[in-house]
Amino acid sequence: MKFFVDTADLDEIRDLASTGLLDGVTTNPSLVAKSGAKSFIDLIAQICELVEGPVSAEVAATDYQTMLKEGQKLAKIAKNVAIKVPLTPDGLKVCKQLSDAGTMVNVTLCFSSSQAILAAKAGATFVSPFVGRLDDISTDGMQLIRDIVQIYKQYPAFKTEVLVASIRHPMHLVEAARVGAHVSTIPPKVIRQLYSHPLTDSGLATFVSDWKKTGQTILNAA
Repeated sequence: MKFFVDTADLDEIRDLASTGLLDGVTTNPSLVAKSGAKSFIDLIAQICELVEGPVSAEVAATDYQTMLKEGQKLAKIAKNVAIKVPLTPDGLKVCKQLSDAGTMVNVTLCFSSSQAILAAKAGATFVSPFVGRLDDISTDGMQLIRDIVQIYKQYPAFKTEVLVASIRHPMHLVEAARVGAHVSTIPPKVIRQLYSHPLTDSGLATFVSDWKKTGQTILNAA
């Protein structure tokens, strides 16, 4: 499974990229606003320099003509930009146009299997089902991931990758991996939670304590 980080914070991206864990980045208007960046174009350009994989940059318009122009402009920032468009009739038209031109497209705000089929038919590189937001309204978000993965497997002509979004906790990620989703986009906080286990902490504490009893240091050893 590929790991994308869901943030527009350059410091977070830089730190996580140094671990070698990151395969890409997703941003959205809310994350960009939270970052405080004065120039959206410059921000995306800087992110693209930090990671080699896809960097999702979302259009701001909702009508076809303006979305297309925005997408074409954003695609010129770097070769690894993926244009993010909403799963609407106009958004799918833009997806088709950009995909046919060789641009990566991430179709976002997917909440049903039928929508995911439309995204694949439109040539999307990624479709982003939002599991956390479905959980928020007492719907099983992970069941949607299972359904989309199963549907896509039936049709080899579908090249769209399932990008699990709105991940709230590590088990969302684990379940997405278990059912065969291609990508998870994860908030920095949740990525760091993946490291944590009390037995790791207690085991390390024991090793450190026992090593101190030996009175040795590796760096100063003869």
